Amino acid sequence: MRRLLYLLPVVLVLGLVAVFWRGLDPSRDKSALPSALIGKPAPAIELAALRQGAPALSLDAFKGKPVAVNFFASWCLPCRAEHPLLAQIGTDFGIPVIGIAYKDKPEDARAYLADLGDPYAAIGQDESGRAGIEFGITGVPETYILDRDGIIRYRLAGPISPDNLAQQLAPAIEAVLR
Repeated sequence: MRRLLYLLPVVLVLGLVAVFWRGLDPSRDKSALPSALIGKPAPAIELAALRQGAPALSLDAFKGKPVAVNFFASWCLPCRAEHPLLAQIGTDFGIPVIGIAYKDKPEDARAYLADLGDPYAAIGQDESGRAGIEFGITGVPETYILDRDGIIRYRLAGPISPDNLAQQLAPAIEAVLR
């Protein structure tokens, strides 16, 4: 019995070492965060339009066609880096990209789009962050791929890069286009 008491700390330390070692594994994709919403309908959101005079943003208006939903903010530096690739999604794959200005002042978001260009088919304002909470975002930028039925099929946490556009987003988009 005493031997077991002496072995218990050793076993616990070895278990912790194994957990930490797995976390340091360079082959693991650390940007691939699981989402509880994959395979489930996108939250039914109604947001005020960012563009003046445009109708309110409702994801229900896009049912029947696959879409990409991108959470962004004018204060987000990685959002600036990914911005040119958002237009590429629309042109290369022919799916609308919907923007959601997350916790941003409308005038700042409009200035951001005036400066960098507007790749979005529609843009909603999420000043309170409520839509972000419903989607379960961990920060901006974050992009979701929805199928024709409004089901979330893929989530990319972090900025879109040429590599993850080709290796992760493109296959996810092509899958929802079939």
